[in-house]
Amino acid sequence: MKKHYDVIVVGARIAGSSLAYELSKAGYDVLLVDKSAFPSDILSTHNFFGNSVAMLREMGVLESLLQTGAPLYKRAVVQFEDAVIDGKFPEVDGETECLCIRRTHLDHILFDHASSQDRVTSIEGFRVTDVIREGNAVTGISGVHRSGEKEKFSAKLVVGADGRRSTLRGLVNSKRKMAVPTDFASYVGYFADYAQEGDMHAELYKISDKIGIVFPTSDNLYVIGVMFPLKDQEWGGRFAQSPDTAMRDLIDSGFADSPLPARLRKASLVGSIRGLRGYDNDWYQGMGAGWALVGDALSFKDPAVGQGMQDALYGARILTDVLTRYDDWNSNWEEMIHSYDSLMEAKMKSRFYMACQFTKNVPFTPEQRLVNRLIASHPEATEAFLGIYNRAVEPEEFERMIVRLLPGSPV
Repeated sequence: MKKHYDVIVVGARIAGSSLAYELSKAGYDVLLVDKSAFPSDILSTHNFFGNSVAMLREMGVLESLLQTGAPLYKRAVVQFEDAVIDGKFPEVDGETECLCIRRTHLDHILFDHASSQDRVTSIEGFRVTDVIREGNAVTGISGVHRSGEKEKFSAKLVVGADGRRSTLRGLVNSKRKMAVPTDFASYVGYFADYAQEGDMHAELYKISDKIGIVFPTSDNLYVIGVMFPLKDQEWGGRFAQSPDTAMRDLIDSGFADSPLPARLRKASLVGSIRGLRGYDNDWYQGMGAGWALVGDALSFKDPAVGQGMQDALYGARILTDVLTRYDDWNSNWEEMIHSYDSLMEAKMKSRFYMACQFTKNVPFTPEQRLVNRLIASHPEATEAFLGIYNRAVEPEEFERMIVRLLPGSPV
């Protein structure tokens, strides 16, 4: 195995494997490493809206993903207190359907796809322990295999794609630019025999101080998530003691005015309930001399807005595009840093701010309740609202539409 590459990618799940694929297609030699072995699972909301389904198709992996039995769906039902928004996602990039595929399938397929590219060398079970520097620039990594063997590799660029608690990010001392702590604890489980009415669909509930999320996923299962305030010590203790019972009890009491409790009573848990007790919506410096970050290593967002998967794919494409603009990276770091940060912010910041709002335990104002009812009662507004999630509609466009539709607004 050779020791020097154009790019080393640390982390080989969706962000890292997608980046390795994009870089190889652009003509770069890539080393892709991950401390895990595939297939393996990870706590995640793993939904792709139409915009990211289109990217999976362009990458050549969509058919393999669908062969796992993961269903496509077009519809979403969103209940904000007494307002029920029921509609289909608008078409975007030629796609009308969404896909929620379990990480055991998703990451394995993406890793194999990236590894099959001529210019990609991949290593599973390799844990990065440090970066190598020449002056102020990162020029490689050192790490250890599961066998205990230590090894070093060099590259013109080292990329951290290793998630919310990125090791690489810490090693390069990336500055955290923004941090908005969540007010919620989140718990997720997979359930069999969960039956919906009508077309298969995603569900989102925000009732009082509780949030519920449901997606149809692989293996004839549904992934169900609940969120409750971190400061609620009673529910925190109950989930710590018996998460399965606590989830059912919370859904029975917190979502009584929704279809969720009745559906869950007929469903059975597969595996265990897993949780995340507090997290930050954060944004880090995305690039420095000899290093860059993509995916959750760059920016983690509240899972309730479901933007992590597509942002990982967008980040891979944007970073690849920036790199291909320059023949001599060492002489252009400052310009590349500015370009990458600007492009990522332009693509992702609006949904990041949306997540920062969603992550706070703030009740709907009377004005927001009025808008929610307007969205629920107006098909054009419903489609535009759902279009924010799949990027068919920008938040600013949606706001202008709502102003136009409000009673008393000038035509």
